[in-house]
Amino acid sequence: MPSNISSECTFQTIDLHGNKIEGLLPRALSNCNKLEVFDIRNNLIVDTFPYWLGKLSSLLQIVDLALNNFSGNLNSEWFGQLKSMMAKFNSSGDIVRATNLSGMADFYQDSTEITYKGSYMTFDRILTTLTALDTSNNRLEGTIPELVGRLVSLRLLNISHNAFTGRIPSQLGGMTDLESLDFSCNQLSGDIPHELADLTFLSILNLSENQLVGKIPQSRQFFTFDSNSFRGNLGLCGPPLSNPCGVSPAPPSPGYEDDSSHVDVVLFLFVGLGFGVGFAAAILVRWRRIGEWFVKYTRALRT
Repeated sequence: MPSNISSECTFQTIDLHGNKIEGLLPRALSNCNKLEVFDIRNNLIVDTFPYWLGKLSSLLQIVDLALNNFSGNLNSEWFGQLKSMMAKFNSSGDIVRATNLSGMADFYQDSTEITYKGSYMTFDRILTTLTALDTSNNRLEGTIPELVGRLVSLRLLNISHNAFTGRIPSQLGGMTDLESLDFSCNQLSGDIPHELADLTFLSILNLSENQLVGKIPQSRQFFTFDSNSFRGNLGLCGPPLSNPCGVSPAPPSPGYEDDSSHVDVVLFLFVGLGFGVGFAAAILVRWRRIGEWFVKYTRALRT
């Protein structure tokens, strides 16, 4: 991508998805202070996470960075800057139009293609209420910042197929407009926050292939999700999974088991050795007595 983007940049939409763009993401993109839709999905960009896009805090409403090679952590402060993804800045429901193009605003409308509710969909009209953040299929790591819960106007959040660790923040329960949530294929641990049951508009949930544990929440929207939403988490239990929740003794740690088996073997050897020595001593005593009797008996016959 070109790096000589001037401060006079008036782009409202940058859609370069599905190409073979390489290299770093130009920092000069932060000069495009009218940018509303930024889609560079499915390219060959190798860079750290572009937290500097937070400079476009009041404008960005669709950010699609999926299927690239972005690395590093999600900057928590970045989420706190995305004012366009907060409800009080984004509730009009108007159509996004190219208002900066003289004489064309009446018939020109932005369109975009994003993975929405599990399917790749084309939106010919983008409403200001359609807010989406997709960073899936990259090399991002670290924990999910709690500040992501401030993006209460988000309709789609997808961070799947990365290397995120730690717990799912309970603050996500405040994102009441969320319709699609995909955290699959990461290394998330801990239980599923019960606050997620407050997401009454949530129709797509995918938490599969993580390291989650505990009982799946049994209320509201969670009754509508099938087992595919939770598969690959061996520590989860309860419907819709087939394994029931119950109290089972924790297996001993490998170190304890090894020490115990070692002690058992040593005790067995000592007991066996003691028994063998005792048995041999008993035989020797017995044979000594028999020998003494035999000597006395032969002497008696001679006399």
